[in-house]
Amino acid sequence: MKKLIRITTVPLSLEKLLENQGQYFKAFYDITFISSNPEQLKQTAEKQGVSYFPLGMTRKITPLQDLRCLIQLYHFLRKEKPLIVHTHTPKAGIVGMLAARLAGVPIRLHTIAGLPLMETKGLKRWLLILVERITYFCATKVYPNAEGLLKFVLQNRLAPRKKLKVIGKGSSNGIDTSYFSKDEVEETKVSLLRESLKIKSSDFIFCFVGRLVGDKGVNELVHAFCEVQNEIPEAKLLLVGPYETDLDPLEKITQKRINTNPNIITTGFQADIRPYLVLSDTFVFPSYREGFPNVVLQAIAMEVPCIVSDINGCNEIIREGETGAIVPPKQTQPLVDKMVLFYHEKKGVQKFIDQAKSEVATNYDRPQFWKSLLEEYKYQEQYVSRY
Repeated sequence: MKKLIRITTVPLSLEKLLENQGQYFKAFYDITFISSNPEQLKQTAEKQGVSYFPLGMTRKITPLQDLRCLIQLYHFLRKEKPLIVHTHTPKAGIVGMLAARLAGVPIRLHTIAGLPLMETKGLKRWLLILVERITYFCATKVYPNAEGLLKFVLQNRLAPRKKLKVIGKGSSNGIDTSYFSKDEVEETKVSLLRESLKIKSSDFIFCFVGRLVGDKGVNELVHAFCEVQNEIPEAKLLLVGPYETDLDPLEKITQKRINTNPNIITTGFQADIRPYLVLSDTFVFPSYREGFPNVVLQAIAMEVPCIVSDINGCNEIIREGETGAIVPPKQTQPLVDKMVLFYHEKKGVQKFIDQAKSEVATNYDRPQFWKSLLEEYKYQEQYVSRY
């Protein structure tokens, strides 16, 4: 069977970002997952029934460690001789695509699912641009997972147009609409969660799911919520996700507000976010940059009206006044205004979710995305065989 290798910087991306792709594609390819954190990688690979190879990549700029990973991966690829190497995330992209090109892998694919350089300045931005250009140069095909990302790549001359393609309507994995359904969450589980979080039935819950970091707009969200509380005493803010204090810590004033405000609830990382979405009245996602945010699709599928920032990915899922609300990134007052509006217009915003849910089911259903990706793999095989 032809060999397909999928590489991400951390195993959590294989587990969540590319959830269950291994199980689907192993019917067509001999698959190996490559990532860091050997124990977590082993669990993820065994769960999906595929092989694995640990590689000590980091998410930080670590040149010597990256060089060691490059050499190790090169030798592994020379030994395995895969037909396809497909990378995701920036560090896995540069290490994986460069090693695959040096090893002579015929089909080298990279998916762009968000670019840190969008929010970086100075020398670090220049370095990140160089890394992306090398990655795309080494790849035979590059897949931005949103139309906005494709435009950004072209505007910054990171890759030629002929090398770029958005699969389907966007996303890296689509969404399992049968799993992300209110009907799939037991009422008793939701009731117990509500009790444990001390949420009353009369409370109005604003929810955020994601890493609690600056470039997700969490500073602005917490500030906005504190203002919203003045008008809506029964409001609560539910923050579902882990802190990343080493990469992009929150402002000190934000952390203080989270720690001292009893109406701001943090939960840490949650493997199953569905009960939290069931509890929620409005989903707020004021991120500065995204590829194609799966969590917005998930919130819509769980029938939670959404307020998102006007960035690529988010503004491809949500249309202002039709399927939700869009606010400028990095601004607090527009966020306050929309949060208050969604509270006062509970019935009015329901029409948003009805339309949005229909579009998500039509455009981003996971089996359809997997079929489109498989067709792309087969097309690349035919293209290579002709030359």
